[in-house]
Amino acid sequence: MAKIPVMQAVVEILASEGVDTVFGCPGAAILPLYQALQGSGIEHLVVRHEEGATHMADGWARTTGGVGVAIGTSGPAGTNMITGLYTAQADSIPILCITGQADSRKLHTEAFQAVDIVEIAKPVTKWAVQAKEAAQLPWIFREAFRIARSGRPGPVLIDLPIDVQKQEIEWDSSLDAPLPYVTPQPAAAPLERALDMLLSAERPLILAGGGVVIGEASEQLREIAVKLGVPVQVTLMGKGSFPEDHELFAGMAGIQTSQRWANAAFLESDLVLALGARFGDRHTGELDVYRGDRKFIHVDIEPTQLGKVFGPDLGIVSDTAAFLDALLEAADKRTIGVDRTWVERVGELKEALPRREDFDSVPIKAPRVFKEINEYYGDDTYFVTAIGLYQIWSGQFQHAHKPRHYQVCGQAGPLGWEIPAAIGVKKARPDAEVVGVVGDYSFQFLVEELAVAAQYDVPFVLIMLNNEYLGLIRQASIGYDMNFQVDIHYDVSGTDNVKIMEAYGCSGTRVVEPGEIRASLEWARKEADRTSRPVLVEIMIEREANAAMGKALDSVVEFEPAP
Repeated sequence: MAKIPVMQAVVEILASEGVDTVFGCPGAAILPLYQALQGSGIEHLVVRHEEGATHMADGWARTTGGVGVAIGTSGPAGTNMITGLYTAQADSIPILCITGQADSRKLHTEAFQAVDIVEIAKPVTKWAVQAKEAAQLPWIFREAFRIARSGRPGPVLIDLPIDVQKQEIEWDSSLDAPLPYVTPQPAAAPLERALDMLLSAERPLILAGGGVVIGEASEQLREIAVKLGVPVQVTLMGKGSFPEDHELFAGMAGIQTSQRWANAAFLESDLVLALGARFGDRHTGELDVYRGDRKFIHVDIEPTQLGKVFGPDLGIVSDTAAFLDALLEAADKRTIGVDRTWVERVGELKEALPRREDFDSVPIKAPRVFKEINEYYGDDTYFVTAIGLYQIWSGQFQHAHKPRHYQVCGQAGPLGWEIPAAIGVKKARPDAEVVGVVGDYSFQFLVEELAVAAQYDVPFVLIMLNNEYLGLIRQASIGYDMNFQVDIHYDVSGTDNVKIMEAYGCSGTRVVEPGEIRASLEWARKEADRTSRPVLVEIMIEREANAAMGKALDSVVEFEPAP
């Protein structure tokens, strides 16, 4: 068997695992890998910050379902990646971070940019490993992809000392292939018990979590909901897994990203079938209220998720698609009569407890922005959004009808996620329309990645809700009877975000009247097409706006913006 550079083998493995684009920043300790990338057919985008690379890989992975890849050199490159690894771990996103490392023979001498990135990364990865021998690398990379994809997906990190990268190994690509992994199937007995419980409940709900999206189970979810006549709620990570214009859509319950009518419906339910949901604290609120007297069936691909927050009445370890396929098959063998009383009750609650969004006042109220977004963009648009009041408003007001089209950094919530994530989404779906919903503060965290989009002609639209405050923190600080260090407004207009866009070779416009929003969105779409670069629509909203939220699901009478 002929010898080849080990980094050539690594690049060929990346391609065979479905990687067509990688995001990274070259440095001395990772140059052998970059040399192998030349002419490989894998596109590389040079980022301006390694955290940006991880979020781009994250956006790419959320869109394709594949394993996104981010590359960095030694030392601070790896530590800069930690936030992205944590974000991917929290939301079950498969990404691979590859870091360069100092010569393995000098690691004990505190060599330049030598840091034990493996130990640093272990708490926020499924697997972190440093290559010790070049001959191990094909198997390490195959195992990394297997681990990232299997069970509850997540991030992995491979650390490559420079001396290991420079070696040659015996390897033949024709004799190598991706490693298989097992998809858990539901056992027959608990599956039948779950169906019994669903059919005997008077007011059942299906709760679709992120596992429905990751498990590609949206079609099966719709089939079983229709067959059994069971309303479907979604979590923030499950948003888009069930069409929000469907009569069985029952909204989103929670203490922040939620609808009042969905909270009310949840509180009236007597059974919840949770599919691939983690019962995150922003969804459950106070557990005694959330649990109440209702029964819970919890289905998850990861066994240790069952009982982590509270013990379900029935726990089932299974892939969500496999569970729903089996549940449909079991239901086909029974005679099922659908009682419409509960479905009609959910519809009544939706009519009785809406949130107003048709505001015409100045300054602009946030709900009006999302009204315009819902009416202007089609179902095929891909949205990304991060953390803050705008994420809460988005969860409450923005519609999503297709899986993987609404992407949000749900659990970790890193500011700055939107711009790099939008780049990753657009590289994954070049022909799709991509829109990032951002806040004025988050925009500034990784704003330098606009240069990447400009350099590589990656167009998308950014819709900014600018209240010139750290809005979520300002609202939270009300409970502390303070308003300290949350104002980021320092002159008449504050940061000129349009000029920032222009400095990066991009475009932007500022909106102050609600009647200007629609025309600005139309202009932004055309401008992005014309320039092949990002375009900003900065919408000035009321400075001290609050988002409706409560301590528990019984807070259905929440803050509502004044008319």
